[in-house]
Amino acid sequence: MNAVPVQDAADPSRHPADVRCRAHKFGGSSLADAARIRRVAELMLDAPEPVQVVVASAMQGVTDALIALAEAAANGADWRPGLDALRLRHREAAQALLGDDPAMDAWLDAQGAQLAELLSAVGLLRQPGRAALERIQGMGEVLSSRLLQAHLRQRGGDYAWLDAREVLRVRHGELGAIVDWDASAARLADWRRAHPQARVVATGFVAGDADGLPTVLGRNGSDFSGAIFAALFEAGELHIWTDVDGVLSADPRLVPEAVPLPAMSYQEACELAYFGAKVIHPQTMTPAIARGLPILIRNTFNPGFPGTRIDAEGDAGGPVKGLTLNTGLALVSLEGAGLIGVPGTAERVFAALHAARVSVVMISQGSSEHSICSVVRELDADAARDVLLDAFSRELRSGQVQGVQVVPGISVLAAVGDGMAGTPGVAARLFDALARARVNIRAIAQGASERNISVAIAAADQARALRAAHAAFWLSPQTIALAVIGPGKVGAALLDQLQEALPRLRRDANIDLRLRALATSGRMWLCEHRDAAEWRTRMQDAPVATDLAALGAHLLDSHLPHAVVVDCSASDAVAAHYSDWLAAGIHVITPNKQAGAGPLARYEAIRAARARGGARFRYEATVGAGLPVISTLRDLLDTGDDLVAVDGILSGTLAWLFNKFDGSRPFSELVREAHALGYTEPDPRDDLSGTDVARKLVILAREAGLPVSLADVEVESLVPDALRDADRDGFMAGLPAMDAPMQARLEAARANGCVLRYVARLQRDGSAGVALRELPADHAFAHLRLTDNCVQFTTRRYRDNPLIVQGPGAGPEVTAAGVFSDLLRLCAALGARL
Repeated sequence: MNAVPVQDAADPSRHPADVRCRAHKFGGSSLADAARIRRVAELMLDAPEPVQVVVASAMQGVTDALIALAEAAANGADWRPGLDALRLRHREAAQALLGDDPAMDAWLDAQGAQLAELLSAVGLLRQPGRAALERIQGMGEVLSSRLLQAHLRQRGGDYAWLDAREVLRVRHGELGAIVDWDASAARLADWRRAHPQARVVATGFVAGDADGLPTVLGRNGSDFSGAIFAALFEAGELHIWTDVDGVLSADPRLVPEAVPLPAMSYQEACELAYFGAKVIHPQTMTPAIARGLPILIRNTFNPGFPGTRIDAEGDAGGPVKGLTLNTGLALVSLEGAGLIGVPGTAERVFAALHAARVSVVMISQGSSEHSICSVVRELDADAARDVLLDAFSRELRSGQVQGVQVVPGISVLAAVGDGMAGTPGVAARLFDALARARVNIRAIAQGASERNISVAIAAADQARALRAAHAAFWLSPQTIALAVIGPGKVGAALLDQLQEALPRLRRDANIDLRLRALATSGRMWLCEHRDAAEWRTRMQDAPVATDLAALGAHLLDSHLPHAVVVDCSASDAVAAHYSDWLAAGIHVITPNKQAGAGPLARYEAIRAARARGGARFRYEATVGAGLPVISTLRDLLDTGDDLVAVDGILSGTLAWLFNKFDGSRPFSELVREAHALGYTEPDPRDDLSGTDVARKLVILAREAGLPVSLADVEVESLVPDALRDADRDGFMAGLPAMDAPMQARLEAARANGCVLRYVARLQRDGSAGVALRELPADHAFAHLRLTDNCVQFTTRRYRDNPLIVQGPGAGPEVTAAGVFSDLLRLCAALGARL
């Protein structure tokens, strides 16, 4: 047999402006019923090429139905109702396409009778021989192609019908069907002399063996038929029509953001196909590669879309073109110190697996040679273990081999792209993405061509792993499952900011934030929703009582690669869940001071959970709202500076009060105004007591490595003793009791040339206090704007001229912006392009 003629890949004729002959192959979904067959006919009649060959698959589901009929007959079951249903389906399609056509009706009856005879024979023998089974399997293509050809002729197209069983000659080997190109070309030439039409409809999937008996090309054989006929007809292009817009960057069922690839090389397509991509089978490529035949994957239902072009060159693109999963696998490992340095061990492993007809999907062996791992089909895992135990029985008895381990529930994730070759960091990016998505890698393999990196992972992690890797190579947005707790003032502002920013973030920064949960102290809403605009309506109808453990489980169950809880409450009960969430890999972002300033044991548990789970805990907004106070302190310490002291105006409410308090108005009147403006908490005592400032100081102390607790902070409360236990209304009514003492302190400060400011102070020995202090008129804290916070860091480097961070430190919008900034920093750390 001669090989298919090879066309030089550099030949300009590879991309002819006007293709004289095109081959088209239509899958079962494109031919599922009369309406779809009619659509295919319209596409082909409108196609401009002078010479056309159309290869048809069986109507969707027909091949499986035929196999089921053969199995029913072999098992002695009644196959006649199934056959009647198939005959009715094709007769109804013929009626819809052709109207009353006695010749077609007679032909369909003859085919049905032939099929019934075959099934009867199988039923008598109680086992379908290969010849009978393949003849039955191939009937679907015979029927569908004949219906398509008849409909095309009825609409004025001069189309011949080619039964591939008369022309194609193949034999079956271990690698599948092998085409006898010389014999097939000779038989096609004879057929063409009897059928000179320029356009032809051919059966896919079926062929004849060396003796002329009907056979099939195996699963995905219709695609292979398309490539074979494209080669035999010397077509300039092969168009494979399916129900998607081309080869996608990943399985859209697992990665909805998968995108069609405009072009790829033969090698890329082969790698993707081998590792599970369903659009094209590697066998289809063989005739195309041999003669430089471009293959275009197109959508029957979106013919205006150009689809994916597969040829020798592909396109530049990024280093990774696509990702795919091979599922239903198991890891089989042979381990033992006796394997080290022993020649021929791998050969014995593969020989044993070959003898048991176990296909190896992937292999991995460490340089220590202590173990050899093979990934096989899970259905073959027991057989693989048994043959390896037998093959190495002597070594097992002597203790040179410790045993054969089988790990079921494995999937292989493969990253594929010609651009990976010679590009540093591709493997690092893949492994980093999987690590951040909490996916453990069991085995790794990379070919010398650097076109593929494959990793074996637990099947339970496959969806999350695929999405994380897809986003890491910027093939889709970095997608994050988001829960917001406490949609009050700050939470509401954050949700509104998210809603406004999401389109820009998706477009410019490759970030897709999915709001999947909202919770108040009493009710919660769990779902998946891209758009935060309707959150108020959703919370009004929140269906279930708040269960924070269930909320965390809901986030992890989404299969999105990353999950984040944003706690905008002030709840100690919510903070108690942080360590559990972080340990489970859920990132936590919060302006809630209960975690950072709560019990020291809980704070340390949170830090330990963060380290153990690998999740991020970000809390910049706990101290300075939107100001970079914590990050500035962190930068100073991380770069080796030594802290001397921290002084700060850490309450926007108290800053506003003492910036406004000049004696012209009673202090109580200013408190009421601040409350009306929303600057204070609902109960102003929460601000005036100084406890909130003390909590912020504790957070800064702990960030500096000092084991300070709230009880260690000396706090001066501005609330008169008589008003501390009153209800809120009673407190507001009693506010004038503060006026005389505050006026006296103001006058005393002025007499000393000072101003009054409520100041927090932390020293390097851990001593901490918050109090109303007199400060010189030229002090940095003396000339702040209204609600400004101001933090002064005195360090070894900044001893004579302290570093100051100043800006608005109160208000829902500013605090929400600080939380949003933490969220964006987290996205950047996860791989988003910010």
